[in-house]
Amino acid sequence: MAERIMVKGNEAMAEAAVRAGCRLYFGYPITPQSEFTEYMARRMPEVDGVFLQSESEVAAVNMVYGAACTGHRVMTSTSSPGFSLMQEGVSYIAGAKLPAVFVNVVRGGPGLGDIQPAQSDYFQSTKGGGHGDYHLIVLAPGSIQEAVDLMETAFRLADNYRIPVMMLADGMLGQMMEPVVFPEFVKLEGINDHSSWALRGADGREPHKVTSFDIDPVKLEEMNTETHKVYEEIRSKEIRFETHDLEDADYILVGYGTMGRILGSVVKTARKQGIKVGLFRPISLWPFPYDELKRAARGKKFCTVVEMSTGQMVEDVRLSVEGSLPVHFYGRTGGMVPTPDEVFKELVRLIG
Repeated sequence: MAERIMVKGNEAMAEAAVRAGCRLYFGYPITPQSEFTEYMARRMPEVDGVFLQSESEVAAVNMVYGAACTGHRVMTSTSSPGFSLMQEGVSYIAGAKLPAVFVNVVRGGPGLGDIQPAQSDYFQSTKGGGHGDYHLIVLAPGSIQEAVDLMETAFRLADNYRIPVMMLADGMLGQMMEPVVFPEFVKLEGINDHSSWALRGADGREPHKVTSFDIDPVKLEEMNTETHKVYEEIRSKEIRFETHDLEDADYILVGYGTMGRILGSVVKTARKQGIKVGLFRPISLWPFPYDELKRAARGKKFCTVVEMSTGQMVEDVRLSVEGSLPVHFYGRTGGMVPTPDEVFKELVRLIG
């Protein structure tokens, strides 16, 4: 049986990234993810990798941009204000069709906010926080183990589609400790073989060019069109979600990340009291499981979305159900986390 190790979320995600083949890390410390950067500072030299603490998040994302051009697995981690500073670089990376992984351990906001957990970066992450027409694949783990399991998936998706991938966590997931089972190290041979586009010297081959734009608007439109064909492929193949107790449910709760995990407790409490409620937890926030949620909501009396925000994913839920049933929202902000008890009381109030 695999060994279970008690570990903090930030450190678990960092170790999972190392085991997934990340050998290039550039970052800048910001709570509540600073342990991620600290862990990589120690760990990267142990695996013959490169760690560099940049002078700012702007510098970090541009280092990721340059390193991604080589085709090696590269990443950074940050928290909300830090990811805001990275937005221009993220848009460049997406425009240049480069694989890279970002971890955002979300904190309360807006502005500087506080270091408590929040989910208020949903729009920024899923709708394209920077300029231009682009997307990131966005994965939202609900536990430390799931974050560990999704890390290699994040790098693999980045490589397969030449796209930046976001692991959207929150301060709770980053700071709490749980027992986890780590995967084996991936074999590096072959996973970084991107000879058709990577920049590693042109000895014996035609030179490659990596660029995020073309000055000719006709050619730039062609670049965008080809990129969006990839996005359509991702939408058709990379939907991820989890459901519980929906088959006979009268009501449906929707939440992602650690909020989805909290809603699992609400479902258990409600079921014990004879209230038929089920859970839909999106794991891929982009691409969002619109059709899957629409099917799950059929025949239900209403849907309630619960977030650690003033309501952002609720818009995608309403788009999913297309007016077929009422969609309610309950949320806490500024680092306040809805408890199972208060969500249950809100559910009972809505039922009437």
